[in-house]
Amino acid sequence: MNFPLDIIQNTPTPFYLYDLKLLHNTLDACITESNKYGYHVHYALKANTNNEILQIIKEKGFGADCVSGNEVKKAIEIGFNPEDVAFAGVGKSDAEINIALDYNIFSFNCESLPELEVINEIAKGRGQVADVALRINPNVNAKTHHYITTGLEENKFGINMWEMDDLLERLPHLTNLNLIGIHFHIGSQITDLSVFRGLCIRVNEIQDYFVKKHVQLKHINVGGGLGVDYENPDTNAISDFATFFKIFHDHLKLLPNQQVHFELGRCLVAQSGSLITKVLYVKNGVKTNFAIVDAGMTELIRPALYQSYHHIENISNTSEANEKYDVVGPICESSDCFGKAVKMPHTKRGDYVAIRTTGAYGEVMSSAYNLRDRVKAVYV
Repeated sequence: MNFPLDIIQNTPTPFYLYDLKLLHNTLDACITESNKYGYHVHYALKANTNNEILQIIKEKGFGADCVSGNEVKKAIEIGFNPEDVAFAGVGKSDAEINIALDYNIFSFNCESLPELEVINEIAKGRGQVADVALRINPNVNAKTHHYITTGLEENKFGINMWEMDDLLERLPHLTNLNLIGIHFHIGSQITDLSVFRGLCIRVNEIQDYFVKKHVQLKHINVGGGLGVDYENPDTNAISDFATFFKIFHDHLKLLPNQQVHFELGRCLVAQSGSLITKVLYVKNGVKTNFAIVDAGMTELIRPALYQSYHHIENISNTSEANEKYDVVGPICESSDCFGKAVKMPHTKRGDYVAIRTTGAYGEVMSSAYNLRDRVKAVYV
């Protein structure tokens, strides 16, 4: 990315910088490849709920994947069609269920029999029938960080197949529910695309189970999880949507007129965002030098939470990167570290530093810990 230093130098740091051209190009690439097969793509709001970003995604025709009542409200307020809004989440409150029923959304993606019973009771009290999909735990290893793996039996998400016989016996008695599909999501930041082939094979087996039970499903929601290249944000700025969607086309066995839905978040927005921060001090240490910047884990918690990597560069000095720095923030936590032994040119107070690939799970996970001010977003 070519960083606009004229804008950066006239904007108080830290701030989120969004490259809207790259965002448009990424969304268009996803649309082109998914349209080849008639797939429906919902944007996962949990990745980024910035109004400007959401407005662009909505205008491109994406649906919305929500995991809270407030995300459902936000999607509708931005202008997403309620018929394209799916509501997932393992712990939907009664208030959140009522919000979704108010808007008559496309589907509740349900994760347990008790949840189905509660939605049925609330819908019955309102004189409504709620469309639901069953989120099923396929017990497929996503081969990603254990905090963002969601498709194994030990995870809290989804209904296990050994529970399904009892659930399907109970379902006809839940007369204010209409089963329209099944839903899967095995994890996030998946870079080994063979994992998705394994998911297809498992989904086919589960679909066969429903066929034998004479249960008709209008759609299969296979979730998301397609990863991005955090190490090479410029050379691999757009994820491999062509290969991703083709895997499902080649390996997923569908019934006549059955729709396929996806929930993509990170791969649509991550690379378009950077966190811009300024060096406050350079401190000499025993084993390393510290570049202390004015952004902290309050603006980007992923490295502290997941020990995740983000490419970091000094954009004030473009000479050869031949010195190493631990790039750390001002928060009163030792975990407030963006990167260790980061290679950068000679760095000094006042230099601007870009922490890349923060368009997903950067701004949306920010906090006011240490009574920090919330920081602004800038668009180029």
